[in-house]
Amino acid sequence: MNSKPAKPMLPPHTAEENVAYIRQMLGELRTVAANEGADMLRYLIEMAYVEAGDIQSGLRPFSIRRDRDAAAGMPLKAAGKVKF
Repeated sequence: MNSKPAKPMLPPHTAEENVAYIRQMLGELRTVAANEGADMLRYLIEMAYVEAGDIQSGLRPFSIRRDRDAAAGMPLKAAGKVKF
C-alpha cells in the first residue's frame, strides 16, 4: 500500500499566478480572523499577505533557499567538532 496521499490533478500555473492566488486567499482568511477577533492569527496572516505582495512586486525572491549563501558571500559549512 502506498502511504503517500495522491496529489490532486491541478492545471499547471505559473509561479506568479500561484502567488496571486495565495495572496487572494490570505486576504479572505485575514477578514475571517478579524471577524472572529483572532488578533494574533489575523496578524500572522497579514504578515504572509504582505510577504506575498512583496513577492508579486519583485521586492522579495520566491524562496530564501536560493539566495541563502549570497548574503555572506561564502558557502555555509557544517560546524564540525567544537573544542572546549
